[in-house]
Amino acid sequence: MPKGGRKGGHKGRMRTYTSPEEIDAQMEAEKERKTNEEEGAAQNDVAEKLQASASDDSDDEGSQRKRVGVEGLIEIENPNRIVQKSKKVTHIELDEPKQLSRREREEIEKQKAKERYMKMHLAGKTDQAKADLARLAIIKKQREEAARKKEEEKKAREAKEAAAAAAKRLNSLSLK
Repeated sequence: MPKGGRKGGHKGRMRTYTSPEEIDAQMEAEKERKTNEEEGAAQNDVAEKLQASASDDSDDEGSQRKRVGVEGLIEIENPNRIVQKSKKVTHIELDEPKQLSRREREEIEKQKAKERYMKMHLAGKTDQAKADLARLAIIKKQREEAARKKEEEKKAREAKEAAAAAAKRLNSLSLK
């Protein structure tokens, strides 16, 4: 049995299309409704201003919003609501030090600590710097020993070559 439970389903039905005249009529009706709403809103604004000027002596909260139900009987103040206070340009103090956030403070402290560590490291006062200097001294000794051995081998090779050349001369002289 097909999904719909009926024979045929929705796909085989005849489709109906909206005629262009109906679409134009709907658009005209929508435009008229919008203009009526705008005119009605403008008339309501004028009426509210007249009422507000007449009721200036009355309660200010009543003119702001009509209270519904128990709201008119009980004063409710939301402690979580923060009232935005607008500041004038003359009241803004530019000389006042800017308060940094926690993340900004931590980032600055981290940078200062890194700079202090690098100064101490360059001076050779940290454990890592001492270990690096010791390793460097060992490497210098090894290189000096390697250079000295190379020099000795070179001298020994030169002495052998000189002895071999002298022996060749002697051999060549003795053959003549």
